[in-house]
Amino acid sequence: MADRVTVIGWDGSALTAPARAALGAATLVAGAAHHLALPEVPPHAERIRLGSVALAARRIAQHRGTAVVLADGDPGFFGVVRTLRAPEHGLEVEVVPAVSSVAAAFARAGMPWDDAQIVVAHSRDLRRAVNVCRAHTKVAVLTSPGAGPAELALLLGGVHRTFVICEELGTDRERVTVLTSDKVADHVWRDPNVVIVIGGSPGGAAAQGTGWIAAHEVGHPIGPRGWGLPDGAYGGALDEGESIQLRTAQLARLGPRVGDLVWDIGTGSGAAAVEAARFGAAVIAVDADPEACERTAAVARRHGVQLQIVRGRAPGILEDLPEPDVVRIGGGGAAVVTACADRRPERIVTHAATRDEAEALGRALADGGYEVECALLQSVDLDTTAWVERERSVVFLLSGYRVPHP
Repeated sequence: MADRVTVIGWDGSALTAPARAALGAATLVAGAAHHLALPEVPPHAERIRLGSVALAARRIAQHRGTAVVLADGDPGFFGVVRTLRAPEHGLEVEVVPAVSSVAAAFARAGMPWDDAQIVVAHSRDLRRAVNVCRAHTKVAVLTSPGAGPAELALLLGGVHRTFVICEELGTDRERVTVLTSDKVADHVWRDPNVVIVIGGSPGGAAAQGTGWIAAHEVGHPIGPRGWGLPDGAYGGALDEGESIQLRTAQLARLGPRVGDLVWDIGTGSGAAAVEAARFGAAVIAVDADPEACERTAAVARRHGVQLQIVRGRAPGILEDLPEPDVVRIGGGGAAVVTACADRRPERIVTHAATRDEAEALGRALADGGYEVECALLQSVDLDTTAWVERERSVVFLLSGYRVPHP
């Protein structure tokens, strides 16, 4: 094992005294081509071009001497330190950090970033980073080849955002460009780059002062405690398909989370869509009724969440929507269930008022390759001043879980 391993962050500025001292004593230096070209790298040191960090870590573990790993920005923030410290390599490291590329990008933009979401985009799972950009008003995206600004903008589709694209930060080729998302795909962008994605509809009262927790909108309340909020939180009486008990059970089975895209078909008042968005998921709310779309937009603003609202009738309107992770179906029958199952989301939930309707929906889910669960939910609303029944509701809850391919 190397006698000493120092990880040095570099942001384009002059190296600090501790960094120069560690580098001057190194017998092995690993880094990208521009790192290995630094004049402070000792001419006698073994040099490793840093491609696979895991391969470099194995070589460093076998080295007898003093090793230095050079990396851009803060190597402890989505950087090489995590891989180097993995148990299989057994390396203990000292870290000399620099300004992270995210911090540098926000500095170039002149913006605070304690209220920003930060994601890493890879071509294999770019859609999850895109979904975070759909769901939040300020996101920093650490891009990679094949998952850069153009690909990000194309997947956002009709969701309008402003991109601040910071290319080759800390070098003499540094460039910062501000464009609306519909123009980004028309350009070729240099790697490495960081994209700040901003925009969306602010909700709640105007921000005052500062927040207390990172990655939440500054001055924005996190919202009412709990979920399955009462009807009054959504403007008054809701229909049976949006009752607290049914909505809570549906959300529990869907399990929306950050990085997911939720379809809420037949959104009604928008109660389920808003609650899914409060979990951090991106949500597309679909309804054929223009008044329902207006109500949904209003409650989204009231609760400070980002929803994409699409007016149209399912299943036809669903054809051009991006791929969902989970789907709630508030109405439309077996034809809508079949159309959703064809898109292969992980989970689908819907409901029925009668057993015959429940059986038809269950068959559509099963035919689509889903394991089906059905529960009969009965709830009784009591008047607690006299402890008498005020309202009774009975509904079939159907949940479809995608069966994995063998």
